[in-house]
Amino acid sequence: MAEKTSAEVIIGGKVYTLSGYEGEEYLQRVATYINNKINEFNNMEELRRLSGDMKATLIQLNIADDYFKARTQVEKLEQEIEQKDKEIYDLKHDLISNQIKAESDEKELKELEAKNQELLLNKAKLEASLEDALLGKVTKGKKTESKKTEE
Repeated sequence: MAEKTSAEVIIGGKVYTLSGYEGEEYLQRVATYINNKINEFNNMEELRRLSGDMKATLIQLNIADDYFKARTQVEKLEQEIEQKDKEIYDLKHDLISNQIKAESDEKELKELEAKNQELLLNKAKLEASLEDALLGKVTKGKKTESKKTEE
């Protein structure tokens, strides 16, 4: 647990000793915030005639209003963060699915390329066989013609 800190601060022209587990700088910021609220109200002409208790109550209400607005904003931001986290999760899931599909497609492509190579080889063999067969017929045909002419 953090060490308790004390700090002397001036609020509304009076010296107070604040203590808490936050640092002195934080306690001074709190006092400055309250002084700014007091100054806001002191600068408003219509509020100058009010009693000290009434001013204090209005300042407290104003600070509470700031707090609840800030809290609402924090809740809204937390919801946005939660939504963004879900979107990130979904995108990561999509990315993984696409990577798996890409790997599968790459494997299939390699298999098809190998099959294509095999088919090209078979085609070349068949073309060579066909060429040999046709040349053999042509050569035999020429031999037969030569024999006929000799007779």
